[in-house]
Amino acid sequence: MSIVDVTFTVNGRRATVATDPAAPLLEVLREELQLTGTKEGCNEGECGACTVLVDGLPVDSCIYAAGATAGRSVETVEGLADDALGRDLQAAFVAAGGVQCGFCTPGFLTTLVAVLRENPAPSEQEVRTALAGNICRCTGYSQILDAVAVTISGRNGR
Repeated sequence: MSIVDVTFTVNGRRATVATDPAAPLLEVLREELQLTGTKEGCNEGECGACTVLVDGLPVDSCIYAAGATAGRSVETVEGLADDALGRDLQAAFVAAGGVQCGFCTPGFLTTLVAVLRENPAPSEQEVRTALAGNICRCTGYSQILDAVAVTISGRNGR
């Protein structure tokens, strides 16, 4: 194991961490940078709880090498608090009951922000397809889809 300095932007701020470049990004975010909003679920890239955005694209941070972030931009659920779309989506999740145990919520929010940035008015099927890598055991997904619909109608009605 070799330790190197990896410099990247996280939630709009430059960060340099001394880490094994093969270490999971999830580990670096939670343990080195204390950004604990990103959750550790399956550690196999299957559940989506650890989803973050790298250069605007959703990735499973449990299987994404920290070294691959060098020079890139990473956005976690904490960073969504500074983003109008992120705030709108979070409020809609609360209002629609899309948050129950909350464990999967950060991954859903980051995935959905990426979807809505790319397409401000996706169809329900497009949303379902985008969320195929995110698992929720509490909501049955209907409240999450409701939250997306509320967000879309609210943002497009402005």
